[in-house]
Parts: sequence; structure tokens; C-alpha cells
Amino acid sequence: MSSDGAVLSTGANAMAACLERAMAGGEERPAVICGDREYTYGELGVRCRRLVSAFAGLGLEPGDRIAVVSPNCHRVLELYMAVPAGGFVFVPLNHRLTDAELRYALDDSGARLLFTDRAGLGGADRSVRSLSLEYESLIEQAGEAVFGPAEPDTLAALYYTGGTTGGAKGVMLSHRNLASNAATWTSAWHFDPDTRWAVIAPMSHLAGTNAVLVTIAHAGCQLVLPSFSAGQALDLIEIQRATATLVVPTMLAAMAEEQLKRPRDVSSLANLSHGGATASAETLRRANGAFPRARLMEIYGTTETSPNITFLPGEEHLLCSPEINSCGKPVPGVSIAIVDGDDKPVSPGGVGEIVVRGAVVMNGYWNKPEMSGTALAGGWYHTGDLGRTDSNGYLYLVDRKKDVIITGGENVYSTEVEEVLYAHPQVLEVAVFGVPDKKWGEAVHAVVHTRVPVDSAELIAYCQGRIAAFKVPKSVTVATGPLPKSGAGKILKRALREPYWSGRDTRVGGS
Repeated sequence: MSSDGAVLSTGANAMAACLERAMAGGEERPAVICGDREYTYGELGVRCRRLVSAFAGLGLEPGDRIAVVSPNCHRVLELYMAVPAGGFVFVPLNHRLTDAELRYALDDSGARLLFTDRAGLGGADRSVRSLSLEYESLIEQAGEAVFGPAEPDTLAALYYTGGTTGGAKGVMLSHRNLASNAATWTSAWHFDPDTRWAVIAPMSHLAGTNAVLVTIAHAGCQLVLPSFSAGQALDLIEIQRATATLVVPTMLAAMAEEQLKRPRDVSSLANLSHGGATASAETLRRANGAFPRARLMEIYGTTETSPNITFLPGEEHLLCSPEINSCGKPVPGVSIAIVDGDDKPVSPGGVGEIVVRGAVVMNGYWNKPEMSGTALAGGWYHTGDLGRTDSNGYLYLVDRKKDVIITGGENVYSTEVEEVLYAHPQVLEVAVFGVPDKKWGEAVHAVVHTRVPVDSAELIAYCQGRIAAFKVPKSVTVATGPLPKSGAGKILKRALREPYWSGRDTRVGGS
């Protein structure tokens, strides 16, 4: 649709513009389905306007932060739209965090209002509204406010990332950031009123809200899954005839595993995207077998880039191509470069840090000017990811800078070793990292979760001959169950690594 770009690119009160556009296209069209709750665009619009009115009635002013701690639900989607549309700042927090971790983010953000069904998070100076008990009455008692204007660079959301205690950073995303990210989607997939987007990833992370705005801009329907399990995700796709979704690789692997064992009718699923971490080629092969009618697409992005940086659509056609290991090419309006430690360009094919610029790049970190200056030095966002590009412009993610293993003076990229282990027929999940070694400084170690018990010696032998000897794990731990994961579904490598480095002042090859 030729006018979509105009709506999404201005960034001026992006949430209000997209919602009003959807309502103009048909107020009776379904907007969101969550369990037994279903709302049309007319109803969603009324609920969002009443929320804005309620915020004003509680004494909130433009720019005030409004936090939510909740599993996925239609109310989180309403707050995602209404809070910025009213000129306030949306602060989604992971409901799986401890009270202490959540209080840090609430205090750091200066949230004036908190929506939650979790007791014990409020303070004497903070107004607390329970999602399950008071949210509906708040809407019922409010009038309908008119969405106000907002400049493109007005702060729309704070997403916390990079740590769960004092190290957590509030990423400042503007209306321009979120609208520009939404616009990138139109370059890869066709969205229209028949789009039925399954919201499966956690909405406290950008993976869960990545396509909300673009779906609403095209008057599509959101299908919200409260919490992830592979079976429930497949049931949602089958029952609600979902046409598209975004998951993280661990979810993709689990859904493929479940679908191959206990198939559902997933023929409606036309587009299946994944992001948040690198998916192994073996995971993609299994996903292609489990969802043969779906178009696969990898997304590389970060919270600081709203999040889309690159797309690799049509992965099902690249399974026998080296490009299957890439992250694709930059989305429209985004530029990337590969630089060395002095921010100098790296020769084509060389490995360096990935830096990004464009309208999707954050305003900075909340209350952290020095950290913001470092991250945005020279007008480029420094991702902390190592990568390279090929002669065709494809980006290859090599590793996180902090995850590079230095063993005997050689650099080992953990993702390369993980890719080999994922190809073993019994391996479900892998995390590779360095552990202390008196001789080599660091030794390559792997933790794996397998389908059936596998001896560690077999896994080490499997790697031999497939990668250089210095990259082969010196040791392997076969876990008794799934590996620990963050709220976004990423494997928590730092939690697995910590016991080996506990009590040491420094770690060779990263932190």
C-alpha cells in the first residue's frame, strides 16, 4: 500500500496514527484475540482513549513513565499503544525477574504508575494498579481522551536490557524509532487486513512487540499467547489460523520438535521469522520440515535498534547455500559497518565489531550519558557483536565480543563450535564458552541438552575433523534438562559460565 510508508515513517505519535488508520479502515475488524477475549478495532480504540483519559485523571503528565509487569495479554498490547499515544513513556518489565530486580528498574526509570498483578512491588510514593482487579474498572470509569501530538523524537518507550541488577540499562526509544522499525517490515513481507500475527515471544522484550505496530497499521489481527510452550504455540496457530509470527531460536527449535512429533494443522502459517540470537542451520532444516508452507526469515537486531537491523528472507531456499549462515542484508534506512578497536573500517571479509546507524537507533541509555556516548560514538551504535560481510553485502554474525574464547593465543568463536554440535542428531541445545585452563589460559567447553543420553566423549569426537583441533571442546557437560534461558528465551551463557569463573578477578578473552 503506497501510503503505508508515509504513516510509518513520520514517527509523529506513531501509535495514534497507526491505530486511527486501522479504525478508519473498519472499526468492526478484529484487532486482538487473547484467550476468550476479543476486541475489534473500534473497541480497541475506545479502550486506548479511555486509558489515556485515566492517566490524566491520575495526575500524570506528558513524559511520565508508566510500567507494566505482566505475562503476555491483550492489556499489555493496549498499554503499548495507549501510553505513547497519550504522550507518556511505556516501560515493559519482565515478570520473571525477582522483586529486587524489578524495583531497580522501577526506581531507575522513575515510573509514576505500575500495572501488575504481582503483590509487593508498590511503594508509598508509587500508585499501583492491579492488572487483574482494577484495570477494567479504570477503563470503565474514564471518558475518552483525544490522542495528542508528539514530535518524532519524543520518548515513547524504555526497554531494560543488558543486566538484571545495577547493570541494567534503560534503552530510550522514540516514536521515530518505533515507526521506522515498523516500516522496515513492509520491505520483507506483505501485511494486510488478513494478517493474523501470533504474539508468542514475551511482550516485555522487543521480540514480542516487534510487529505489533506494522500489523495494526494494516488493520491485521494480533493473536496473543500468554506464556510460551511449544504445544500451546502450535495450538494457537492451528485454532486461530495464524499467518505469521516471530520467535527466538530456542522457541523455533522447540516448536519444530513438537510439530514433527505431534503434528498440528499449521498450513495457515505463511511467514515464520526468528531473531534474538543465531539459529543453527540444523534448526532451520528441522523448521523447514515442520513448517513446509512457511517462508522462513532471520532477523538480526538489538534492543538499541528498535530492533531490526538486517533481514534474511526465504531461508528455506538457502539451506544448501553458504548464505544460510548469514543474517541477511540491512533493512531499508539502516547502514552497517565493520570496524576494528579504533573504529577504523575492517577490510572486506575481515572480522570486526558491527556498528549501525539509521532512524531505528535509540536516543541513548536512560540516565547514563557516559555509557550513551560510548555506545553512540561517531554517530554509530556499537553493538558489541563481531561480524563480517561478504562480497554480496550479506552480514555474518561471528560472536559477541565478550564470548570470544582465547585459547593458546588463538581466537575461537563460540558460535562456530555450536554450529558443529547442533548438527549432531541428538543435540537439542548448545552453549559454548571458555573455562579457566592453566596451560592455555582458556579451554573450550560446551554444555549440551540432548534428546537421549549421549556420552561427552562421543560429542568431542564428533567435532574432531569438522573444525580445527584448537576449536574442539576440551570438555563437554551433558545437561540433565533444558539450558537456562532469559525472559526473552535466549540461552543464559553467563549463568552457565559463572561457576567456572567465580572468585576470579579477570577472565581471559572477555567478561
